[in-house]
Amino acid sequence: MKCPFCSCMDSKVIDSRVSEDGTSIRRRRECTECNKRYTTYEKIESTPILVIKSNGNRQMFDLAKIKNGIIKACEKRPVPMAKIEKLVSDIEKQVNNTLAQEISSKKIGDMVMEGLKALDEVAYVRFASVHRQFKDINTLREEIEKLISRN
Repeated sequence: MKCPFCSCMDSKVIDSRVSEDGTSIRRRRECTECNKRYTTYEKIESTPILVIKSNGNRQMFDLAKIKNGIIKACEKRPVPMAKIEKLVSDIEKQVNNTLAQEISSKKIGDMVMEGLKALDEVAYVRFASVHRQFKDINTLREEIEKLISRN
């Protein structure tokens, strides 16, 4: 690690601690040349995940978009924010566990729908109507009938 003060390439680690969120390690270092101390952080390098949209365009995976979509679907429903956060976290884990650098927006939407189906059926139908782009009332009715027959 290069010293920020004298540019010496040799240092020793004085102290190491895991960060509060557990995603990085904070290290206090001391330069062997000038004896000044500085802090470095070590974290896992992650490769960006691209989302392939239905029109073929690609964009960066954005967890905030997923969260906003779920919040809209759950609007005016008795769904606690903690459960929404848990669903968002679960979807993020699923996406990261695919180990793919690209994922289709349809697959992400299906993950959201599965989570919403267990969370709140009305929110599920709201999200599904946008995600699956229901063309008419009959398509919506079919989806609702599937939910009813499931119970």
